Amino acid sequence: MSQAFNALNDATRALLENIKRAGFPPLHQQGVQMARQSYRMGVGASEVRRAQLPRVEDIAIPAKGGHTIPARLWAPTDAPGLPVMLYLHGGGFVIGGIDTCEAMCRSLAAQSGVAVIAIDYRLAPEHKFPAALDDTWDAIEWLRREGVAHGLDPQRLAVGGDSAGGTLAASVALMCRDAGVPLRLQALFYPSVQVSLHTDSFKAFSEGLMLDAELMAWFDAQYKVPGQALDWRREPLKAASHEGLAPAWIGLAECDPLADDGRLYAKALHKAGVEAHVMTYEGTVHDFINMGRFLPQAVQAHADLAKALQHAMA
Repeated sequence: MSQAFNALNDATRALLENIKRAGFPPLHQQGVQMARQSYRMGVGASEVRRAQLPRVEDIAIPAKGGHTIPARLWAPTDAPGLPVMLYLHGGGFVIGGIDTCEAMCRSLAAQSGVAVIAIDYRLAPEHKFPAALDDTWDAIEWLRREGVAHGLDPQRLAVGGDSAGGTLAASVALMCRDAGVPLRLQALFYPSVQVSLHTDSFKAFSEGLMLDAELMAWFDAQYKVPGQALDWRREPLKAASHEGLAPAWIGLAECDPLADDGRLYAKALHKAGVEAHVMTYEGTVHDFINMGRFLPQAVQAHADLAKALQHAMA
């Protein structure tokens, strides 16, 4: 742990020391409902200032299962025909929601000129695998069908997400390819693309930092159906083919057990002839993009992805 802690940049180290001094119990020891509340409060205390935008719209997306999927759209202008990114929040498929990714989504919309829509996909343990991905696909189909009515251009569509949301974004990009739905970009912040725990980054950074082995195991236990085998929908690295996928922008935290997942996915995409641009933010930890009040690397990551979105939508 000390070696991993020494790899942190000064701002990240100071932030983690403050969190440790506060004495909060680990998320996996709090129970699901309390963990959700704690995470929401933690993000609210550390996120960047929320950018003001001319249009913010709450939407209820009908799902095939008969439920509705809460969604929120952030538009940088009132003009019609805006390119759009569907963003999937992180949280191990168990915690998180629209509120925990709102600051970054607002930042992306303001800086890129691209509309961003996020959804409250169903969470585990109430809704097991693959409920979150089913909701994601329903949102894609809704955007294709109803996007124009909301001032969006469904022909200029991207997907993005962080952590578990990055997993969903990568998996739905595979589904889009197979369904003939064109995507301009898949934007993945530190995605989990396999469940193997044998990477070098896992061995180096899975103890004592933001995301550790115990929390990862707890998340997986909530999401998996006992005895059910996982497939490429949870492990997109194991898809039969990565050919023909949308270009990828992959943002990684250097001191993150999932850092090598992102590198492995980029390698698989390159091997399949797919463009994949990887940016690693030195000395940062998992979930750093939600810590922009304290970490300048988070602000830089938002700007870097906004630039990639602009380029992809041109």
